[in-house]
Amino acid sequence: MSYLLALDQGTTSSRAIIFNEQGQVQATAQRETRIHTPHSGWVEQDAQEIWSSQIAVIQQALANARILAKDIKAIGLTNQRETTVVWDKRTGKPLAPAIIWQDRRAAEWCNQLIQQNLHDRIHQKTGLRIDPYFSAGKLVWLLENISGLRQLAQQGHAAFGTIDSWLIWNLTQGAEHVIEASNASRTMLMNLQNQQWDEELLELFKIPASILPRIISSDSYVADTAPGLLGANIPITGILGDQQSALFGQSCFEAGTAKNTYGTGCFMLFNTGHEVQFSQNKLLSTLAWQAQNQTTFALEGSVFMAGAIVQWLRDGLGIIQTSSEVEKLASQVQSTDGVVLVPAFTGLGAPHWDSEARALLCGMSRGTSKAHIARAALEAIAFQVSDVLTAMQSDICKPLKELRVDGGACANDMLMQFQADILNVPVLRPKLLESTAWGAAAMAGLKSGVFSNLDEIAQSWQLERAFEPKMNADQREYHLQQWQAALKRAKSDL
Repeated sequence: MSYLLALDQGTTSSRAIIFNEQGQVQATAQRETRIHTPHSGWVEQDAQEIWSSQIAVIQQALANARILAKDIKAIGLTNQRETTVVWDKRTGKPLAPAIIWQDRRAAEWCNQLIQQNLHDRIHQKTGLRIDPYFSAGKLVWLLENISGLRQLAQQGHAAFGTIDSWLIWNLTQGAEHVIEASNASRTMLMNLQNQQWDEELLELFKIPASILPRIISSDSYVADTAPGLLGANIPITGILGDQQSALFGQSCFEAGTAKNTYGTGCFMLFNTGHEVQFSQNKLLSTLAWQAQNQTTFALEGSVFMAGAIVQWLRDGLGIIQTSSEVEKLASQVQSTDGVVLVPAFTGLGAPHWDSEARALLCGMSRGTSKAHIARAALEAIAFQVSDVLTAMQSDICKPLKELRVDGGACANDMLMQFQADILNVPVLRPKLLESTAWGAAAMAGLKSGVFSNLDEIAQSWQLERAFEPKMNADQREYHLQQWQAALKRAKSDL
């Protein structure tokens, strides 16, 4: 029996999951990582803690599975994207805290680029919008504010990378300074057409090329883990950014297939095949993966508030004690009775990109109860996903046949049924909800010979439940009109 080890380094924890060849979980281990917010809009982590927690969970997962490191055929790695680390190549020590993807400190720099009318040029090169979300602004901030960093970079002693780069550097004890292509596509520095660092952008942003890692394909054999680290030298043969990894793990290999991950926020990725598709509706064009000598692209839409809305009901309003109670409470009423929640607590993400929009709860009467509000909260998640999908459909002109789902909130049957109704497409929930980790493991398995093609990986995808649309067209139209009216009131350009 061959085993595959997935390293899943996320924003709130580091995880290690061991799978067998059928995609069944053999063991998992997880360790939380701390987030620091030293100033408003700043979000940081200790890069050393990210590494030490990741190595600890690998050893714990091996122990839990009661197997040895030599029984692992290959390692696949998936990671929080856009997060930026700089370190000294000579010592391997971080030169600053890791700046997390949620960090907004580069907002002013981004605004300057927009004022210089560079938005279209950067969008055409990278597929991205100018935003502090991406790595470029974080790296520019570090080069300008960390004493001596620019000088070290010019001398060739400093290294920049995303979390995949940082973990690979440590797993190989400094032998490899690389970044995988789907992660590189989130830096706002890579040219999406040729998958190389864009020299014009490096010059514009004053970033020395010597600090950058080498871009590699998702199914590269990177190296073996360093001797003495794990008890055996294990080949690292698959890397993907977390949302791309979920798309791969859901076996969305054909152009026109899509997945939506319901986590704190929602991330929808739509496979656009081997051509870059630029969005006319403020979605991001991104590299999905590079495997078997082919590049696959995707359109991506991000919703900021999904599971976080349920947390707000629990912690902010106190109308539920635990997140799992929300479905039961919402089921006490047949409809929201006209109540609509627009969860713009941190502005609106795709396709609106209105950072000044604010949350709104409207349509209430004397008869409104906490059950109506709970139902409106769940429906708000589905409405936001519908907005993203509508934008994608008009970009692609290819109707979506089904939506594959994963993430914590997809366990909520009521939400999934309403999602199918409002999208008017079947929503498919798989048996394996560990799509992100499985995507990295499957990519590693493809390169290391555990799988000979994508069809073999697709066989591991098993349906747990299909939610078929049941709502008639008039009802759907009524719901969407109510949502659009409320959305208009929440936006900043009233």
